[in-house]
Amino acid sequence: MTAISFSVKSWAAWTPAADGLDQWRGAAPAAAAPILLRRRIGRLGQRALQAAWAFSAVLPPDAPPRLVFASRHGEFSRTLSILEALAEGAPPSPADFTLSVHHALAGLLSIATANHAGHTAIASGADSLYHALLEAAACQTERPEQPVLLAYYDEPLPPPYDDLEPGGETIALVLLLAPGGRALRLEHHPAAGPAGRHPGRDLAAVLDGGAAAVFQGDRLRWTLDGDR
Repeated sequence: MTAISFSVKSWAAWTPAADGLDQWRGAAPAAAAPILLRRRIGRLGQRALQAAWAFSAVLPPDAPPRLVFASRHGEFSRTLSILEALAEGAPPSPADFTLSVHHALAGLLSIATANHAGHTAIASGADSLYHALLEAAACQTERPEQPVLLAYYDEPLPPPYDDLEPGGETIALVLLLAPGGRALRLEHHPAAGPAGRHPGRDLAAVLDGGAAAVFQGDRLRWTLDGDR
């Protein structure tokens, strides 16, 4: 068993509502992000950047946060568009090609906020969110004075790839790790069953006041609860 403690100062989670409107939990961002963080970006990526921008804006200019971005597949519709273009013998869209790389959103946010603190992009299957949380917590432990901004965004795979990975969730979840927030503890153990499908929803429930979450990843079982 390995455990690490950290502090979450603020968080926001977006999921699409049945009526098509935005549905936020936690500290919903009050305003839209600048055009750089909206132009040519899909709805899911826009919501992740909107919350990340809002949290960055309240931090002192001399204390830029370390950025940790995570997603299982990124904005997969771009990857699918590239594959379809190549299958038809056509060149892929320059915008799709540029924004399909896994750290594209982190790069855009760092440019928009003039943040030179560095960023990490993580993709590790069903464990992606919790590996990102482990990375963010380790950054906070290493430099307690530096805030850490974690952004996770994910959505189910579209056809024809949905047969390979059924289920899933559509969510954009952003956490600001900084001193003075809610103390949490993360543990991980060897996995012992099929992977879960709703890591973002489970984590948001804990941040919203729930006691604990246990999530089964591809290789590890994660437990998040209040620090003891």
